[in-house]
Amino acid sequence: MKCVCILAVSFVALLTQSCNNLATQTGSADHADTIFYGGDIITMEGDSAQYAEAVAIRGGKISFVGSRAGAEQLKGDSTVMTDLKGKTLLPGFIDGHAHFFQFGVQAIVANLLASPDGTCNDIPALIRILKDWYAANGTDKTQGWIAGSGFDDAVLKENRFPTRRDLNQVSKDLPIMIGHISGHFCVVNTKGLEMLGISAATPNPKGGAIRREKDGKTPNGVLEELAAIPVMLKTLNPTDPKLADYYLDKAQELAASYGYTTAQEGRAMGNHQQMASYAERGKFYLDVNAYIDYSMPQFIHSKWYGTTYQHHYRVAGIKLTLDGSPQGRTAWQSIPYLLPPDGQKPGYKGYPAIPDDRDVQKIVDTAFANNWQLLVHCNGDAAAVQLFRAIAPVAAKYGNNDRRTVLIHGQLIRMDQLDSLKKYDIVASLFPMHTFYWGDWYKKIIGPEKANQISPIRSALNKGLHVTSHTDAPVALPNLMMIMWTTVNRLSRSGTVMGADERLTPFQALKCITSWSAWQHFEENTKGTLATGKLADLVILDHNPLTVDQLTLKDIKVLQTIKEGKTIYRRTF
Repeated sequence: MKCVCILAVSFVALLTQSCNNLATQTGSADHADTIFYGGDIITMEGDSAQYAEAVAIRGGKISFVGSRAGAEQLKGDSTVMTDLKGKTLLPGFIDGHAHFFQFGVQAIVANLLASPDGTCNDIPALIRILKDWYAANGTDKTQGWIAGSGFDDAVLKENRFPTRRDLNQVSKDLPIMIGHISGHFCVVNTKGLEMLGISAATPNPKGGAIRREKDGKTPNGVLEELAAIPVMLKTLNPTDPKLADYYLDKAQELAASYGYTTAQEGRAMGNHQQMASYAERGKFYLDVNAYIDYSMPQFIHSKWYGTTYQHHYRVAGIKLTLDGSPQGRTAWQSIPYLLPPDGQKPGYKGYPAIPDDRDVQKIVDTAFANNWQLLVHCNGDAAAVQLFRAIAPVAAKYGNNDRRTVLIHGQLIRMDQLDSLKKYDIVASLFPMHTFYWGDWYKKIIGPEKANQISPIRSALNKGLHVTSHTDAPVALPNLMMIMWTTVNRLSRSGTVMGADERLTPFQALKCITSWSAWQHFEENTKGTLATGKLADLVILDHNPLTVDQLTLKDIKVLQTIKEGKTIYRRTF
């Protein structure tokens, strides 16, 4: 009897081993769907560059990071072995701040960016580009308007804003609207002013301005801040559901082509409903987190608010805007601009978006009371003072532990104000890309010394602040390699270094758009580094940004973007 039992046990053991061997040959729950090897695999973990020989993916998550031999133990018959052939694998990119929905607008309307991102370098070129765009596209996709985005008065040869008279040369019969590169101004032609109901009798709105002609009454077509932003959102954001889908399709395509696996909609308004509908129908293939404008809290009180995504979409918090654009000279400073904008007198300092501190404090109080993450657009030092005045009593009232409040941009923040950011544990999501696009312009409008201190990201890091960087697209193209290049080099258009002491190392600059940005968004447990158990959000680059000549960082191309193990973009040659 004892012998029979021994034989039975041996048979079961043999059968189990046979099943295990069979599983090894044909695949099992432990076997990888894909194994990447043969290139520079940068995990982005730790304080210095760490490399792995291989990464294994299973079920949309990372199942192994380490040696190739270790990864190949997870190989089954169905495992796809992907040789990187010397290319570089990284965690998928996460922009510290951008306007995802507007990616679609940027992809569809006329490109009015200056070199190197476009060809709009003077006003005759602007007129020609709009005419050519209209001839090729009509206005079916832009709700009857001829539309363009990205013109930059700081770079245009004339160093001025276009006016309604310039745009009338494109058309007097069709309405025209063009957006400034900052996103804080627009220009419309005479027909456009008529369509918007803006006349000599229209007063300036609170927090905005309608620029006038020499008579001081007739609108010249240039709209600033809260005179511009609401009408741009109403005019350029599609209302037709099918057209909204088309814009979101284009936004996703553009984001994926630049290596995004998570994108931010940094000021959602009515377009939240369009994105929620898009998500509900399963159309998102990358993650989008939205921050709702403070004026529309009803969208936060919905099923979409939370720390987890539903169909790749979530409402992550609230957005508060305290001032405007430094390059457009509407950012609120404590000292005057050296060169006031058109129509302003010497001594002009910009202006607040919300003049009454009590209104600001009420918004901040509401955010803290509801534990909503708060993103604050704040460029000028006077706007920063207003933020600190609002936060001080609210932080004392509710506590300030791990809220991850974020200051967005901080172009003109003073060095002493970094201590206040540290005191209130505010993340500094800065914008070093300004050093290239407007560094030379800042020397003229705020002076060389202050110009060299814009986006003081190294000083913020040295103070112990959490930092990220961002594109603020569509202010520029959503090119995170350009952000990395500017963060590392801080070169202006003329080739001048703008604040050598504020440059980051390539590794730190890469952390800003991977692991540090994941932390900013409360997503460090699932994204930002290559680690077992995290989402298989990956990007493959043609060169290693940690080993190339730093001056060539902006030339690095995204070859492939992978979201949860699935390719969502592949570069064609």
